[in-house]
Amino acid sequence: MTMSKIVRATANIMLPFILVFGFYIVIHGHLTPGGGFQGGAVIATGIVLMFAANRYSDIKSRFTSSALKNTETLGLLLFIIMALAAIIAGSTFFYNWLANGGFIFGDSVTYGSNPGFLNTAGTIPIMNIAVGIEVLGAMGLIILYMLSGISREDA
Repeated sequence: MTMSKIVRATANIMLPFILVFGFYIVIHGHLTPGGGFQGGAVIATGIVLMFAANRYSDIKSRFTSSALKNTETLGLLLFIIMALAAIIAGSTFFYNWLANGGFIFGDSVTYGSNPGFLNTAGTIPIMNIAVGIEVLGAMGLIILYMLSGISREDA
């Protein structure tokens, strides 16, 4: 079963905006309410919109379960590597070793009201990105498996 052309066209128009908003939530997670999980869920909602607007066979060819599993694994590995990198840097597990280093995400946070500089917080934005990638893969995989059960009943 497929949706009408109007629904598919609307979904295709909405998808970039949903993805950009999800990435915004992930990237600004250390400055505003939100973060990796919330942004990953918004991005996965965009994928669910594509699942709802298109045929299962079309979706299955675009989003394979192995690709979504690899996405989930990538997010988990990035998160664990960032936690273990602190031990390699000579500190404790999950230590924020990039903070105040002047490197990527290493600028010092000013006192007072938050001016919204993205290049602050050290490893926290990278871990937000890792969690966003993991949630995107996991939620996409769950929905894909749920849709595979529906396709078997239709046959």
